[in-house]
Amino acid sequence: MDLILTAVVEMAQPFRMLMLVTGVFVGLVVGVVPGIGGLFAMALLIPMTYNMDAYAAFALLLGMGSVNTTSDTIPAILFGVPGSVGAAATVLDGHAMAKKGEAARAFGASYSASMIGGVFGALVLAAAIPIMRPLVLYLKTPDFFAICAFGLSIVAMLAGSQPLKGLAAAMFGMLASFVGIDKIAGIDRWTFGEIYLWDGLPVALVFLGLFGLPELASLLLRGSIQGNAERPTYAGMWQGIRDTLREWPLVLRCSSIGSLLGAVPGVGIAVLDWIAYGHASRRPGSGPKFGEGNVRGVIAPESANNAKEGGSLIPTIAFGVPGSASMSILLGAFVVHGLVPGPDMLGKNAALTMSMVFSIAVANIVGAVTCLVLTRPLARVAQVPAAILVPLVVTFIVVGAYQTNMSAFDFALVIGVGAVGMAMKELNWPRSAFSLGFVLGPSLENYFFLAYQISGWSWLAQPLVLILLGLAVVGLVRQTLSWIRARNPGGPLPPALPDIVAGATMTLLAFAALVTAVTGFPFEAAIFPVITAGFLMVFSLVTTVQASLRWRRRAMPVLSAPPAIPGEWSPVSEPTMKGNLAIIGLCLALAFLILLVGHLAATFIFVAGSITVLGTKSRRSSLVIAAAATAFVYSVFDMLASQPWPTPWLTGISGIF
Repeated sequence: MDLILTAVVEMAQPFRMLMLVTGVFVGLVVGVVPGIGGLFAMALLIPMTYNMDAYAAFALLLGMGSVNTTSDTIPAILFGVPGSVGAAATVLDGHAMAKKGEAARAFGASYSASMIGGVFGALVLAAAIPIMRPLVLYLKTPDFFAICAFGLSIVAMLAGSQPLKGLAAAMFGMLASFVGIDKIAGIDRWTFGEIYLWDGLPVALVFLGLFGLPELASLLLRGSIQGNAERPTYAGMWQGIRDTLREWPLVLRCSSIGSLLGAVPGVGIAVLDWIAYGHASRRPGSGPKFGEGNVRGVIAPESANNAKEGGSLIPTIAFGVPGSASMSILLGAFVVHGLVPGPDMLGKNAALTMSMVFSIAVANIVGAVTCLVLTRPLARVAQVPAAILVPLVVTFIVVGAYQTNMSAFDFALVIGVGAVGMAMKELNWPRSAFSLGFVLGPSLENYFFLAYQISGWSWLAQPLVLILLGLAVVGLVRQTLSWIRARNPGGPLPPALPDIVAGATMTLLAFAALVTAVTGFPFEAAIFPVITAGFLMVFSLVTTVQASLRWRRRAMPVLSAPPAIPGEWSPVSEPTMKGNLAIIGLCLALAFLILLVGHLAATFIFVAGSITVLGTKSRRSSLVIAAAATAFVYSVFDMLASQPWPTPWLTGISGIF
């Protein structure tokens, strides 16, 4: 108790509280803008802490890190664009709720769940301080592999009524995650000679393209986010808060998932989100199906991703082993302030450690309350015409994407993955399953080889490994049986031709990956790609055969044959194709303008021109909106996140003459 009082007294000083609040507001701004992410902001803030005492420094840094996953739900719910990788799971039901006019309810549920999860994570950190060393030391590399394998098992739940497509999409995602330099053998895999791909496909850019661009195409066709004219009210926000309080067992379970798995090094926030989402989908409760606007699909991931901050601090403080990517940057602040993770943080610096608990808890409360106050005006964005929203969101996606590697390839990757995401959405191949495979693939491969090198095959007999792998198998079998029981053989048949084309394409892709891996990679670098490509080929081939049988049943002149329905894709309608091409065209146009005239001039020209072409706004209104967007881009990407931008082509050409 004396330790807690000491930490509270230390943090009660005005300057330290000011730094905490400043960090909170920086984190909220960073979370709203897609593509920046908490890692970048953490690295940006560390130099600002050089002349601060340790209490103020960590208040600033943890204040920012704790709420970055609170505000990233704003673009996720409104536009279907994850503000960070931790909001990808929230997109599925949060954006569906916004389209039905329930944006205020989704925000209320999200922020209240985030606050409870964040405070829960801080309490877990406080409770774990005396026992964190034996707890973390107990987990070995094989246990980490089993945890990742268990996480991958929820792909069946994410696939819904299309289990084979879900499994194939997960394998496709894992295959994409193997692009880059292999960490085991040190060779490049599927980089095609491009240095840009040596570090693999950036997760943030993949998620922006996979989820963001397809939803913007749909938004452009609908004309606005919200499908009805109902105005958002505070009653909707309070309903979301009541939903969270009513689902308190789910909140506590998912917060526990976030806290405990957040303490496991290598299990990132994207993994936690999907595990929590999959856990909630096992018991859907009342209301819409998951993916169609079920509020539990918002509560579960938001509880987990805010709770992980406290959990990830456990191994960071105890051993100097970062529990997450942001914690690896936070270790730099430990060095700057002369702190050594380990026994000292639990001894002579224990008050500082408790102040971190205080900072995380207060930051989550301040961040959630701030966002709740803004819920009603934010929800009104759902009624703004798409002709205004789409150019603005495209601007933030494209400009934010460039911050990843400061390369023109960033533009190409977002647009290319966006095209893949559009195809998967129209063909009803679950993008959530792809994203889960993508984030888990590298971890599964690395932990497998480490476990094998340390223990041979004996690690498969370890108790925790057996339990987790057993649960994974049981979950897959249970979901498969549930799907078989729910099938309606006499019901209408979904379209066959799209599945034949997509399945055959995926089979050929898997075969090409299998051949190149077998013939071009050494054993260590080839084994996981070969296994993954083999599974992908099997699943996609079976999907193709099933679709071919449906095609044959349609062709047979049997009176008792079930009727066909438009279903998932029948095929892509002309308006849908136009919407997809329009978004890709807008992204290409902005990327070209940035390279031609620079990001500020490009933003102004692009926003003003796009709003004028797409909408009915007057030229003056378009110029005002474009000027405001340019000012925002300047304040975020030049003042807050100052980065060297490339010399515009026109400037370079004028310099020659």
